Amino acid sequence: QVQLVESGGGLVQAGGSLRLSCAASKSIFRYNTMGWYRQAPGKLRELVADITTYSRTNYADSVKGRFTISRDDLLNTMYLQMNSLKPEDTAVYYCNRHPFMADYWGQGTQVTVSS
Repeated sequence: QVQLVESGGGLVQAGGSLRLSCAASKSIFRYNTMGWYRQAPGKLRELVADITTYSRTNYADSVKGRFTISRDDLLNTMYLQMNSLKPEDTAVYYCNRHPFMADYWGQGTQVTVSS
């Protein structure tokens, strides 16, 4: 059974940091490129960053230099370190494989950045 559980969100002031975690079932995590996505109110869900099984990473231009994606294959866990947060980073953050599978979406974790 596929399971993705996001955690670590919260309310932070602009310029602050948060670290998100994604606990994944082994069946989805071990052999797939994984990604962090986000969806802001009134906007489409977008890919923020992805990481291959070889730990190659890619970032959306809007977060490049501020966010760092990583994975721990022993724990089947993926992380997103978010620094220098901006109000426009406010969104619900989700993890999924990349490309995503529609049936895999979890509940996400809310990140709110105040100005």
